[in-house]
Amino acid sequence: MKKEFVVGVTGASGVCYARRLLEVLCKDANVHLIISDVAGQIAAHEGVDLSGFAATYHDIDAIAAGIASGSHRHDGMVIIPCSSKTLAAIASGYADNLITRTADVCLKEQRKCILVTREMPLSTIHLKNMLAAQEAGATIMPACPGFYHRPKTVDDMVDMVVARVLDHLNVEHTLVRRWSGYDA
Repeated sequence: MKKEFVVGVTGASGVCYARRLLEVLCKDANVHLIISDVAGQIAAHEGVDLSGFAATYHDIDAIAAGIASGSHRHDGMVIIPCSSKTLAAIASGYADNLITRTADVCLKEQRKCILVTREMPLSTIHLKNMLAAQEAGATIMPACPGFYHRPKTVDDMVDMVVARVLDHLNVEHTLVRRWSGYDA
């Protein structure tokens, strides 16, 4: 049986992370995709096309969508990138659109909910919201690529972040070479 995931894209720079995650997930999984209005504007500004994936697209305001219900079972949700506004909404249980409602459902149902935050520097408010979301059950994964795999391109750095997300979703991949010690 195919795995099923929900991907939310919110209004923060770094839409390239979402695009790469979708490229991988849509090959072998059923994907529900929600793109906020601001994320669409940022994608256009950053030159990233989020259309054409083999995904089920949902309007941000479609609160009655099946994925907004705890009875709709899936294998996890990723919000990538996750804006500070969306993080704050999730941390406080403010579910005013389909992305935050679906995340709220993931947390109450104790399903995987990964927030790939993309902001720096972080204020005390951001840090407290990250802690609150983590304490509620979310996995906080700031988009901070490692460099031990010796990236040569921006795509290599994007793959590093997406690989970590895929690991936490239990999705097999070959995006990056795994750490095996120095000089390996």
